[in-house]
Amino acid sequence: MTPRAHINRIATALPRHEVHEAFRRFAGRQIADSRTRIAFARLAERSQIARRYSVLQADAAATGTVDGFYRLDHFPPTGSRMARYEAEAPALAEAACDALGLAAEAPRLTHLILASCTGFAAPGLDHHLIRRYGIPGGVERSIVGFMGCQAAVNALKLAHHIVRSEPRARVLVLTLELCTLHLQPSTEIEQLLCFLLFADGCAAALVTAEPEGLALEGFHAALVPEAARQITWRIGDLGFDMTLSGFVPLTLARALPAEAGAILGGVPTAEFDLWAVHPGGRAVLDAVAHGLELPDAALAESRAVLRDCGNMSSATLMFVLARMLAAPRGARGVALAFGPGLSAESFRFRVA
Repeated sequence: MTPRAHINRIATALPRHEVHEAFRRFAGRQIADSRTRIAFARLAERSQIARRYSVLQADAAATGTVDGFYRLDHFPPTGSRMARYEAEAPALAEAACDALGLAAEAPRLTHLILASCTGFAAPGLDHHLIRRYGIPGGVERSIVGFMGCQAAVNALKLAHHIVRSEPRARVLVLTLELCTLHLQPSTEIEQLLCFLLFADGCAAALVTAEPEGLALEGFHAALVPEAARQITWRIGDLGFDMTLSGFVPLTLARALPAEAGAILGGVPTAEFDLWAVHPGGRAVLDAVAHGLELPDAALAESRAVLRDCGNMSSATLMFVLARMLAAPRGARGVALAFGPGLSAESFRFRVA
């Protein structure tokens, strides 16, 4: 009998600097046009975000960061942003791994999967974790890179396939994003949303065949090719440049009904108790609720993570799933996230 992969446990970590209001004000200082300024203020009021965290410390006057990484008259080149990622990412990864109890688990790990789209270095975080925790040098390593907010699902899918083919496998899945390293100078609303929405965070998870935690069931991937340019993620001279179109919520609301059968495995919506939807923003959650005809309370956990942490790209869905580990045994759930393309990744799960 083919074993079923389980997310046995999840631990999360945030940087120490809370920056939501300061970054909102910093963005506002870039807007000269009064109509754009009013529109941005309206979006800020409706964001349903109370707190976001960054490895950067915003200055009190909201004119940039304390160390000068950002200033109104200066945004760093890509090389400086990657150097900062390489310097800051290990401590945040360790905070999540320590909370997971990795030191005790490390000798038994067989696979390490790292998902990140906001920074790259080689040797990178995978090598750092091997050295730091004494993970066997023969551990099989995989990097899920540049897949955006949906990458946690891709990483878990890879862990799922590994455990199904190797029942004794013990897989560490780490999702780490430092989104705030990629703010861009702009007066355009879609670009300024990055100042309003994105944050830093990390999650570490253990996936094995042991029947504890969340049992992973059917995965499903979908593309909306006609909307390919609505979410893009490209490397530029001033960091990584994201496009997040205001049409994304409308596209999702229209596209999801046609995919609902595959996402839910033919099971009626009412039979699912848990909905772990990537909180890409308030409007995205509203669109998913509309497209899948979900009750008002269905996305409470996703909205809570958005409120408390903002959008941490690939790590965010893991924060939502972590809140569901304590759900009653047998509860059924759906996880769903979106990324460049426009694409959607999903899976079903059950509390073991």
